[in-house]
Formats: sequence, structure tokens, C-alpha cells
Amino acid sequence: MAQVGIVMGSDSDMPVMAKAADVLEQLGVSYEMTIISAHREPDVFFEYAKSAEEKGFKVIIAGAGMAAHLPGMCAAIFPMPVIGIPMHTTSLGGRDSLYSIVQMPTGIPVATVAINGGANAGILAAKILATSDDALLQRVKDYAADLKEQVKAKDAHLQEVGYKNYAK
Repeated sequence: MAQVGIVMGSDSDMPVMAKAADVLEQLGVSYEMTIISAHREPDVFFEYAKSAEEKGFKVIIAGAGMAAHLPGMCAAIFPMPVIGIPMHTTSLGGRDSLYSIVQMPTGIPVATVAINGGANAGILAAKILATSDDALLQRVKDYAADLKEQVKAKDAHLQEVGYKNYAK
């Protein structure tokens, strides 16, 4: 049974949402990924959000662009945490998505990550789940330690070759 629902309004969101899925896989967290348009198929969306708790989801990660209603509507129906990912848009650079997701009315919170912040949404979902799962908490700590080691290795390389010869 999946612990995290990942939902997006369009397949154009897939590159960002896949980053959330990749992090969850790396941390050993089960998920289910779905494409549902809150505007184009509201009946399908409402059934998804209403049945998410019954399916065993503990967190929903919802990505949306432009009007970006998907995360907020998930939060209005699903009683557990919802993490919103605002998608970059061509017209306003994602600020429209960000404002739509982050400016929720009192009582309907959506934890919101950066525009196109798929990886951070996956990490945040894992951290939420880790509050009641010691093994997952250790994997999250190991993930953070690995990030630290990556930075140290990059600095060591910089010190070795100098900034003019540094290649990523």
C-alpha cells in the first residue's frame, strides 16, 4: 500500500514530479503517481481526494501550474498533510502557481516548496513520515549525510584544481 500520493494536473508536470518520486524511491517510501485535472475532470479528482485516506496515503504531493487549484483542493478534502509544488509557467514564471498554492485560507494549509521543487517535496514527505518510523528517519539522516559528503568532495576537488580548472 502506497504511503504517498503524487498527483499532477498534466503530464507536462512529470519532469518535476518525477524528482519527488525519485527521492521517495531512494528513501524506500512507497508512492502512487496519478495525473488528474481538477478543472477538466472534477468528479475523478474528488473521488481521488476522498479515497486517499482509505488507500493508506499519509501524505499527498500535488503539483500544479497557473491557477494551481489541485494542492489546495486536495488539502480541503484529504485530512492528512498536503505538499504543493508550484510549477514554472511561461506567462509568470511560476509566481502565479506559487501564490495560488501558498495563499490558502485559514484551516486549509498546504506545505509549499519552491517553484519546480519536486525533490524537496519528496524529502519533506519522507520527513513527515519519519516522525513515526525510526528506520525511515535513519535513511533521511543518511541522505543528509550523503549530501554533506558530496559538498565536501566538490570542495576538495576545487582546492585540488583551482577555480579556473574546476569542472562540474
